Amino acid sequence: MFDWLNYNPTAAFVVFSALKIGIAFGVVMTMVAYAVLVERKVSAFIQDRVGPNRTAPPLALKIPFVGRFLQGLGIFQPMADGLKFILKEDFTPSYVRTIYFWLAPAIAVIPALLTIAVIPFGSMLGSEKMVIADLNVGILYTFGIVSLGVYGIVLAGWSSNSKYPFLGGIRSTSQMISYEIAMGMSVIAVFMMVGDLNLSRIVEYQSGGLHHWLVWRQPLAFVIFLVSAFAETNRLPFDLPESESELVGGYHTEYSSMKFALFFLGEYANMIASSAMMVTLFFGGWQPLWGAAPAGSVFAGLTHILWFLAKLVAFMVLFIWVRWMLPRFRYDQLMDLGWRRFIPLALANILATAIGLGLYSLASN
Repeated sequence: MFDWLNYNPTAAFVVFSALKIGIAFGVVMTMVAYAVLVERKVSAFIQDRVGPNRTAPPLALKIPFVGRFLQGLGIFQPMADGLKFILKEDFTPSYVRTIYFWLAPAIAVIPALLTIAVIPFGSMLGSEKMVIADLNVGILYTFGIVSLGVYGIVLAGWSSNSKYPFLGGIRSTSQMISYEIAMGMSVIAVFMMVGDLNLSRIVEYQSGGLHHWLVWRQPLAFVIFLVSAFAETNRLPFDLPESESELVGGYHTEYSSMKFALFFLGEYANMIASSAMMVTLFFGGWQPLWGAAPAGSVFAGLTHILWFLAKLVAFMVLFIWVRWMLPRFRYDQLMDLGWRRFIPLALANILATAIGLGLYSLASN
């Protein structure tokens, strides 16, 4: 049926790229939906509650044992949430700047999805590399795209024409600028060691098992990147742009229905993208604990994808756990940590890495 692809490399590239995009998009959307369920269950566990265990379609409940079991797990809750967002009234206040008010949610969610394109989520599946776009400057692309996400939040705050959203937008701007600098500088040491900006090459550099992961060689860079990721995704303890106890809902106070859902989707998609970046840069990417060469079979290729997803899910659980365990920072503490702690530490780490590489090079010669 697909023999013509063997004779048309361009068509084959387009078809397989479209398949990878579709599958990656589907996986990310599914993870976003069930990350909300995990968040509710984890918060319920920490607060000694049960969490969602009632929602279920009537037909599912007629399946003996299985229906009630899945209902108790809350497995149908994401479907109910999605249906609720679709059916809710899409209300636009009369005093907002309408065009920008509608544009902001889309700008907030699209950069998070575009970031996934350059992250290698597996080694090989047959003859295909498991990355949508294997760019030689993958990390520069990532930081360039991620920096666009703040425009959606700023537009939401400004276009709402209301004080609380405006304050949330201002907070988000300064917060993202501050921590993007620290985050970008933290990975410079990684690229100095690897000597390449291609994310697939960084994963290959960490081959050889658990002890070759860069988290052991660059622990300070990992800590700075991790904390900066919390600030970049506006998650507690750095959720100052929405800060319900101070700003009602911050930049999305005036939003409802699917426009609010897009902000919600963007936050969780950003969490997935940040987790995927940390897995790729510091935890060996798709490689198992004992290290592995690129897959020689389809089964091995699927195993590598599952390893990547397992590591990614572990970071997602960390994001969720921290939200329900740590209190919110004050705004001056947030800025102090970014400018007076992390940026000097990132610079010192770059200097120490350069000295170490220079000494190693001299010793080798």
